[in-house]
Amino acid sequence: MEKFKIITDSTADLPKEIYEKYDIEVLSVLINFDEESYLDGVEINSNKVFEKIEKENIMPTTGQITPNRFAKTYKKYLDKGYKILSIHMSSAMSGTYQSACIAKNMLESDDIIIIDSQNIAPALGILVLKAGVLKEDGQDIENVAKLLEEKKYNVKTLMCFESLEYLIRGGRISKTAGIVGSVLGIKLILDIKDGIMSVKEKVRGNKKVIKKIISDLESAKLDKDVPVFLVDAKNIEIRDALLEHLTSNNINFIECPLGSSVCIHSGPNCCGLVFLTE
Repeated sequence: MEKFKIITDSTADLPKEIYEKYDIEVLSVLINFDEESYLDGVEINSNKVFEKIEKENIMPTTGQITPNRFAKTYKKYLDKGYKILSIHMSSAMSGTYQSACIAKNMLESDDIIIIDSQNIAPALGILVLKAGVLKEDGQDIENVAKLLEEKKYNVKTLMCFESLEYLIRGGRISKTAGIVGSVLGIKLILDIKDGIMSVKEKVRGNKKVIKKIISDLESAKLDKDVPVFLVDAKNIEIRDALLEHLTSNNINFIECPLGSSVCIHSGPNCCGLVFLTE
């Protein structure tokens, strides 16, 4: 059987046990506080990010993975006889995908396939998990890559943010959308469209947010290979309501707390679902 290695970046935000189960290599992006840099998920997590923002009043930035880091990792597995399937965050939101492509060209290897997921955070993670499941089922690398290219447009992201300040600061949504979300208790449910964050719905209050997210989930034809992702960054009210619905309806799901690199843009108190449709 052909050997291939799945590689992703730390913005996928999957639980550690999933990376271990499917033998997935994770390269960390950098979290930068002025002159200090930390490896996402290794040297810093979301709790520490928010603590430092509050204590030091510094808005951190993220640093993409360099071509040299990719090339070093790729070569390690190529030398062991592996092919490589490298799946990364949307090229519209980061230069990480371009770095991976540069590394492939540096190595001049046809045994590396790079996927622009057109997603980020657990929306990227659910595709990485799908790749792991397909690989475990015996699919070859070319077929897995082909299926991911098709499936990346079937990822559904329904995230509600308590505050849009961080998204505006990071350029993830426009100031106009942020102003709409800050008046009259209106909440914005965000989706990822064409590789960038976009406003899917405008609703008032958490109860309507919960109702809308559950309604969209119930109307979807889920891909049974992967669970629904319950994504949470300390929004207790929405999390508990979604958790109760998933549990009481026997829906296969896992909890995916947002990692530090994504929390920089989301801020605290956001919650929602990510799922893959057939």
